[in-house]
Amino acid sequence: MEHLDVLVVGAGISGVCAGYHLQTRCPGRTYAIFEARGALGGTWDLFRYPGIRSDSDMHTLGFAFRAWEKAKSIADGPSILEYVNDTARECGVDRHIRLHHRVRRAAWDSASSTWTVDYEAGEGAAPRQITCNFLFMCAGYYNYAAGYRPAFPGEAAFKGRIIHPQHWPADLDYQGQRVVVIGSGATAVTLVPAMAGGAAHVTMLQRSPSYVVARPGVDALAGSLRKVLPAKLAYGLVRWRNILLQMVFFNHARKNPDKVKAAIIDGVRQHLGPAYDVETHFTPRYNPWDQRLCLVPDADLFAAIRQGKASVVTGQIEAFTPTGVQLQSGAHIEADIIVTATGLELQLMSGLEVTVDGAPIDFGQTFSYKGMMYSGVPNLASTFGYTNASWTLKADLTAAYVCRLLNHMDRNGFTACTPVNEDPALEPAPWLDFSSGYIARGMAKFPKQGKTAPWRVYQNYALDLMAFRYGKLEDGVMRFSKTRAPAAKAASPAKVAETVGV
Repeated sequence: MEHLDVLVVGAGISGVCAGYHLQTRCPGRTYAIFEARGALGGTWDLFRYPGIRSDSDMHTLGFAFRAWEKAKSIADGPSILEYVNDTARECGVDRHIRLHHRVRRAAWDSASSTWTVDYEAGEGAAPRQITCNFLFMCAGYYNYAAGYRPAFPGEAAFKGRIIHPQHWPADLDYQGQRVVVIGSGATAVTLVPAMAGGAAHVTMLQRSPSYVVARPGVDALAGSLRKVLPAKLAYGLVRWRNILLQMVFFNHARKNPDKVKAAIIDGVRQHLGPAYDVETHFTPRYNPWDQRLCLVPDADLFAAIRQGKASVVTGQIEAFTPTGVQLQSGAHIEADIIVTATGLELQLMSGLEVTVDGAPIDFGQTFSYKGMMYSGVPNLASTFGYTNASWTLKADLTAAYVCRLLNHMDRNGFTACTPVNEDPALEPAPWLDFSSGYIARGMAKFPKQGKTAPWRVYQNYALDLMAFRYGKLEDGVMRFSKTRAPAAKAASPAKVAETVGV
């Protein structure tokens, strides 16, 4: 049976980041990246709906070790996918990626300090096994197979097409069609202006409003710095500028929610004019950052509304009809296509079944260690990005911290590291303090957090940077151990350096 020092699961932004750090900081370690799908890129390969783009700027969503050099700071999905692919190829990470490799189960054995991982190499393939010393989950936080899709009364009667953005059909022709997009989150505010250019009309139908903030698609400072400074230096300066601005804005919103709310709503009013009913359609019932803000580059959503190509309707759905959507208010919206931008289905570590010495692990009953490991679970880490900043910032810190752990274990002859909670007074709290519907629906599957470090999940890059980069590894909570059992035979260099798709 093949053995690896580290098995990374997932070849999106997190997995590519993990691979880079492993081969840079732990060059003696063997590793492979298992990707269930037929291409790397994760989210940016999965989603293909019109206008797909990031809601984080590319100076923070981009990798710390490879500059984003294109003009657009708020980038489209295909450009981000190209960037991830180019990074994997240029850094040699692609040679470690094995496509169509889906992990199913992982069993930890303390006697040998190894994980035995069951996986399938190809659709319908017979199950296989591989062993590793450390398991690094980089498979995201939602179910790639299906998005959240509530049932609506009367769906069977609707004569048009009903589509979820997570499974966008390549053959969909919406030119000249009446489109209703159900939802008010990041996907909806992206789809509406993108489809408005070709559709007869696009209606964004929402139960309640979200905060929508306009921002230039091109960062003027970044463009100016690139003209006079080396690309990597310019990228780093803008990256830190954006990190600090985001932190200041988030903290200001938490301390002065009413002021921030008023400023955001005033910004919408400036784009749509005094006659528009901003109170109904763009004034949420919650405070800023109780849910993630929706970013619209170059105010494209507001432009589509002003031009009459799109509109927003706020109300409750009573039922679908043969020709559209009937609201409880009595209004009827005509539609040829209905897009259910109703959110994601949360899933921890791609639904992996985990046992430790034969005992199944319910991650919902564990505590999260530094937002990346789990109490009582040895040699396993997972990446989960920030809710108030870009995903990649936390992915980078997590990958570097895993390498610190591995190197510390090497230096001291340890074969296992396990976060252990021995504090009976540690009170559990939800892992994420966020009121978004998809978060509320799935939080029971996720670990708990405590009120103090290292069990608290900080949504703060600066605090995490200090803790991950300079904090003590032997902090009294992380327990290191050794085993006398012989380690499994490592794979040959030729076997580890497999080509993509093998």
